[in-house]
Amino acid sequence: MAHVENHLIERLPLRYRKRFLSLCEPVQLVLSDILYEPGQPIRHVYFPSDGYVSLVTLVEDRPGVEVGMVGREGMLGVQLVLGVKQAPWRALVQGQGTAWRMESALFTHALAASPALQRDLKHYLYVLMAQQAASAGCLRFHLIDQRLARWLLMSQDRAHSDSFRVTHEFLAYMLGMRRVGVTAAASQMQKDGLIEYRRGELTVLNRTGLEAMACTCYAADRRTYDELLG
Repeated sequence: MAHVENHLIERLPLRYRKRFLSLCEPVQLVLSDILYEPGQPIRHVYFPSDGYVSLVTLVEDRPGVEVGMVGREGMLGVQLVLGVKQAPWRALVQGQGTAWRMESALFTHALAASPALQRDLKHYLYVLMAQQAASAGCLRFHLIDQRLARWLLMSQDRAHSDSFRVTHEFLAYMLGMRRVGVTAAASQMQKDGLIEYRRGELTVLNRTGLEAMACTCYAADRRTYDELLG
């Protein structure tokens, strides 16, 4: 991994950043791997570089619904800032790629040694809380096409590419919808020239059009991040 390419690490003062990275190891995030399960101890934290992870809330015997997403802009395991050593949701790799990984005990010591890291991670924790709150409202009140457009934009932002792999089944899982509803919404987007979908590969053709279709939650997420960590 030649470059850091994680926004939170890149914000660290240079001298401390080198020491911080010496405690990390580069790892591959493999599509569909589960990094955390609810209630289980956190053994590692992750700072994605070009992979990204879905945060999925599980409800009884249902498959769950996505309430957040972590990519290059953030980290997985930020609840350790609060002294909480377990995850409240399933962390599922949505986009394969690279990440920096650190043992939780080392991260706790590194956090104590850096006021700058503490400040940024407290801000990021608020960003993540705001994203999860928006997701709850979005799930309840917004239309399928609005929610799908938001999810595609969030994924494109973290994939850093116009194309990424996803299936209709996975989309239904992430959005908490029936597959037939996702298929109908995605088919209409394709007819409107917003996206192209072939054999599990989705390509965004018209980002401006998706932004116009997406609910206000997407812009609110971006604005909150920019205000605190931009």
